[in-house]
Amino acid sequence: MTVPHVAHTVEELNRLLAELDEQTEHTERTDSAGGLAHRAVVMTMGALHAGHMELVDRARAAARQVVVTVFVNPLQFGPGEDYEAYPRVLDADVALLAEHGADIVFAPEREDMYPGGDPLVRVTSGHLGTILEGSFRPGHFDGVLTVVNKLMHLVRPQLAFFGEKDAQQLLLIKRMVKDFNLDVEIRPVPIVRQEDGLALSSRNSYLSEEERVTALTLSRALEAARDAAEQGSNGPEAREAAVAVFAEQPQVVLDYLVIVDPQTITDVTNDYAGKALALVAARVGTTRLIDNMHVEIAARA
Repeated sequence: MTVPHVAHTVEELNRLLAELDEQTEHTERTDSAGGLAHRAVVMTMGALHAGHMELVDRARAAARQVVVTVFVNPLQFGPGEDYEAYPRVLDADVALLAEHGADIVFAPEREDMYPGGDPLVRVTSGHLGTILEGSFRPGHFDGVLTVVNKLMHLVRPQLAFFGEKDAQQLLLIKRMVKDFNLDVEIRPVPIVRQEDGLALSSRNSYLSEEERVTALTLSRALEAARDAAEQGSNGPEAREAAVAVFAEQPQVVLDYLVIVDPQTITDVTNDYAGKALALVAARVGTTRLIDNMHVEIAARA
């Protein structure tokens, strides 16, 4: 097990990348099997868990170099959100990443990422960034895309791995890569869940034992939508089945529950058939959680 090198500044990152390039140059010349990308990146805000490690493992299997970024990005937090309280456990993160073969961890401070203060020029997420999560967290996706774009340029990967749990974010990142002609391939990774169905999230650490049980309402509602669709319900009917699960849990505050076209995240119509995505956001106590699940809606005769 090799502990990954940690860079805190852009200068340190560039030096470590250059050193890593020298180390892997011979391997790339003599690799007869081929098929591996040169460099992959996994972008995180730290407080890493098994879901993040699935991203890292996928990256490790696909590329000769794996860079993991750990940065709690202030641009994507709104007033009153948990920027200051967000867990920061870099030493534990690095120890975990050592077990999964990361080569470099880029963990800059705020002033290293945004010298001179928050950037005056940012990426805008457009209309897609103003609906669903964007309507509850104005400016959130502009902050996400700005930092992702910057990290892409700093790390210069051929592959970037993102979890499907943040479905709207994933769609927006794909669109940014396409619209800006960024030379990187985005590889989605399915949601990692605990045995009882709870989607892994760094914010799960905020939940009390009782709240954690209550939080299962999100995945159970999504399962209800999926099961209803499998039994012949259309999109709106499947949504009603999911909402009914929340009606039995008044202590959970539902922000939204929708069934959408995965390519546009617009609500499916009564006659929609094919692959859809059920998206949910809700508050359990003071903790806001999101989740989603694929739903297959059959065509009606």
